Amino acid sequence: MEIERSLFPHPAHPPLKVTAVAARVLGADDFWLRLRWRIDGAQALVVPPFAGKGRADGLWQTTCFELFLMHDRGPGYCEFNLSPSERWAAYDFSGYREGMAERPVEREPQGTMRLGSSFAIFDAAIPLSALPEDDCRMNLTAVIEEQGGVKSYWALAHQAEKPDFHDPACFAATLPAPKRP
Repeated sequence: MEIERSLFPHPAHPPLKVTAVAARVLGADDFWLRLRWRIDGAQALVVPPFAGKGRADGLWQTTCFELFLMHDRGPGYCEFNLSPSERWAAYDFSGYREGMAERPVEREPQGTMRLGSSFAIFDAAIPLSALPEDDCRMNLTAVIEEQGGVKSYWALAHQAEKPDFHDPACFAATLPAPKRP
């Protein structure tokens, strides 16, 4: 089930030194969906420090990686936020930015950041039990903060004048329903 996609920066918020961001669904085992984001040109990347595991809101205010999933029948969808700080969040929405509620997650998602001299890799694992059981339209995203407070917003597609990862038009890939044990 490996899926790899290039992400594109929102034109109103260009990056400073980052040259590319790619997101990959590596696959699923009996318990986890595994994902990877690669950031090229990461010399000025701001990486949030370790903050302990657990839920936290507002992770998108600095470097953060996100997965959005929407059933084909919509309009509801879910959002997973994963931070290099090891904090995470999961939300359900009943419609476009409506009816937000915490999504139940029985075991915490995992996230690990590795920094190279000119690139960074963020690996994540989301419990299968937290994912919808059907095929879903998918949006893979990243908020990238670089030194000096420069933020760029990367997604599979952008439709609006302002960055909006919740826009249904941004759900530009498909995640097949993972096989469950």
